[in-house]
Amino acid sequence: MEKTLTIDDEKIKFKSSGAVPLRYKAQFQRDYFADIYKLMDLVDGDIENPDDIKPDDINIANLDFDVFYRVVWTLAKTANKDVPDLMSWLDEFDSFPIVEVTIELMDIISASIQTKKKPQAQGKRRKK
Repeated sequence: MEKTLTIDDEKIKFKSSGAVPLRYKAQFQRDYFADIYKLMDLVDGDIENPDDIKPDDINIANLDFDVFYRVVWTLAKTANKDVPDLMSWLDEFDSFPIVEVTIELMDIISASIQTKKKPQAQGKRRKK
């Protein structure tokens, strides 16, 4: 899944793929899924569709800025291998609207932890 956002008048591409959790772990030595669940705590209430999230739904008190920036950077790095390290990348922006970017990327983030089909039960093994 890919998405392009305009941040500080610059078009930034973000991408989720199967490599995101491994890239995240390699870069930050942290578990991607554990940190994603921290981001999911940002939304007050139970919202089924990420497109329905509005700024008032975000509980900014629960925002762990480090997690947010690491996840967003990983999605940007997955889309564009030329994205520099996290600090250098963030230094490229005069402003970085955290709440708006969080809302815009929530669908990509939530897609990375959802399954598209139900797992199939494995048949019983035959004894030899």
